[in-house]
Amino acid sequence: MLLVTGGAGFIGSNVVAALNDAGRSDVVVCDFLGTEGKWRNLAKRQLVDIVPPAELLDWLNGRKLDAVIHLGAISATTATDGDLVFETNFRLSMRLLDWCTANAVPLIYASSAATYGDGEAGFDDDASLGALKKLRPMNLYGWSKHLFDLTVAERVARGEKLPPQWAGLKFFNVFGPNEYHKGSMMSVLARRFDDVRAGRAVQLFKSHREGIADGDQRRDFIYVDDVVRVIMWLLATPSVSGLFNVGTGKARSFRDLMLAAYAALGARPNIEYIDMPEQIRNSYQYFTQSEVDRLCRAGYNGGFTTLEDAVKAYVGDYLDRPDRFR
Repeated sequence: MLLVTGGAGFIGSNVVAALNDAGRSDVVVCDFLGTEGKWRNLAKRQLVDIVPPAELLDWLNGRKLDAVIHLGAISATTATDGDLVFETNFRLSMRLLDWCTANAVPLIYASSAATYGDGEAGFDDDASLGALKKLRPMNLYGWSKHLFDLTVAERVARGEKLPPQWAGLKFFNVFGPNEYHKGSMMSVLARRFDDVRAGRAVQLFKSHREGIADGDQRRDFIYVDDVVRVIMWLLATPSVSGLFNVGTGKARSFRDLMLAAYAALGARPNIEYIDMPEQIRNSYQYFTQSEVDRLCRAGYNGGFTTLEDAVKAYVGDYLDRPDRFR
């Protein structure tokens, strides 16, 4: 069997879909379904079980798994409950790392571009302890992911035992189907698509930094299909371990993202700019751009979808249809 933590979530449910498409129905999801309709992310999938996170360690006892794909986390960059985030994002990850190590099970886990903080130290996925210790995450979520990366790196540096394959993936700005339960953490495209389609003005943030135009804050936007391809490649390539950026390597502006949505619908752009909320101004990233050389040198050659092609696929296959779910 394969275990996907966070498998009812955004990236996780897309991974489950890819596993099913590849002929794997022996998939177990660890997640909360809640009351907000997150089950719809899995409504078209075949599963063995859905295990609540609180029961995971008991469930693992005596199990034999082909791999653990650990994507479950509190991923909101605005999260403020330090104890809950630490328990969920770090301590559970540590338990899974120890279990995978003891049972010789591959572990592929989600890190985050949020570990890079404001980007002042660059976006190089150097997994050495020295390089990682220079990073300064700007929010609780990024810190919790960074702390786990540091722990893995320290075990590597000390030559301690690890799972037969381990891979940490620093996801950049992922967007695509099944992100609808994420509320304010959805991509701007998903949040604003109904406005685009209805002809209403789409609101983007003004810039509060000299030299950067309104709407020109830039992110490395990556379509979820590309992320899933990387994960599936790792599952098929057990000789590869390491910490890898997962982005396109090309920063694009939020304005570019929304213009691509208008183009996908053949609609006239209508964008207005609003002040950024005070509470996020000091922790807002104005630029992220992954360096993907290490992933490519490790053998990945699946390529990355251009922003315009990704938006066109997302709009045409999901957002502009009655059923938006994969």
